[in-house]
Amino acid sequence: MKLNKQDILKALETISAPGEGKNMVESGAVTNIVTFADEVVVDITINNPALQAKKKTEVEIMKAIHNLVHEKAKITVNVKVEASTQPKNEIKGKQIPGIQNIIAVASGKGGVGKSTVTSNLAVTLAKMGFKVGILDADIYGPSIPMMFQVENEKPLAVNIDGKSKMKPVENYGVKILSIGFFTQPGQAVVWRGPMASKALNQMIFDAHWGELDFMLIDLPPGTGDIHLSIMQALPITGAVVVSTPQNVALADAIKGVAMFQQESINVPVLGIIENMAYFTPEELPENKYYIFGKEGAKHLSEDLKVPFLGEIPLIQSIREAGDFGRPAALQTATSLEAAFEKITQNVVQEVVRRNTDLPPTEAIKITTMAGCSAVKK
Repeated sequence: MKLNKQDILKALETISAPGEGKNMVESGAVTNIVTFADEVVVDITINNPALQAKKKTEVEIMKAIHNLVHEKAKITVNVKVEASTQPKNEIKGKQIPGIQNIIAVASGKGGVGKSTVTSNLAVTLAKMGFKVGILDADIYGPSIPMMFQVENEKPLAVNIDGKSKMKPVENYGVKILSIGFFTQPGQAVVWRGPMASKALNQMIFDAHWGELDFMLIDLPPGTGDIHLSIMQALPITGAVVVSTPQNVALADAIKGVAMFQQESINVPVLGIIENMAYFTPEELPENKYYIFGKEGAKHLSEDLKVPFLGEIPLIQSIREAGDFGRPAALQTATSLEAAFEKITQNVVQEVVRRNTDLPPTEAIKITTMAGCSAVKK
């Protein structure tokens, strides 16, 4: 008995290629067929790397040839997996209609002024004429409501296309949602990861944000569950990392940058901001005292080859403005206003460059359960 190559091709036309709307032959998955007497070797290339997809493909090919060509044919199937030809960063996750750019503001360490930077970036963007929103994703320590003097406000429900949505609280031209709006003052949020992630998803997708040029996400410190949940839920345009010049903070900032640069996450890092860069007394405005070290974050950005977005001095009025609920960047004709304007311009410039040079970011998928299961001893 001698097998015919054309008969093999006809049999393979009855099988759908994994992840394709076409059959094996039409999709180009069949790369080679060799026949010799009652033996046949079929070379297949698929885009699905899953073990079950490879096994299923092999079984279906054998079954089709046995049923349609010869039941005693000796079949060898070589399945090769190749990455999809789609752009690696193509958005596949769920987008929020109307939101153009989503910027995650992160820090590896707590207490470096990340929420203060987020607040001042937001009001400066609003002053520049952009439409801006803040999602306070620091579930366990929400501080954005206090910094915008809206801690006693509650989001209202609005009807959008027959669905009830949360209307973000607004102040200084910035729309805000935070878990702080839904808890009592002094109440601790004692939630496990899944519950915190669910709350975040509601604030993201059950809210009516309207048209925004920028959504800033104030992430909690570290590189944990909340960060993954956010990056799974949203296609993040880019990330800004905040650090002080101190070596202890820089060691954690490195981890923050590394998290975004992991191959499985692949969120562009727009740059690093150095907060509390130096202390300047009000009575001696020309003096600079490098309390936490000098230019540590600047040198780190050079080492990591990511942009340095600027430095913010340690000035008492920044703290006072945050406590009072009116971000310091709203002060006019001051060195602080100029500093935040320069940093914000750099952020916008990096967003424009990123959108010009790179495809949209993909909302990440969990492809492995490594680290998610208990260790067996």
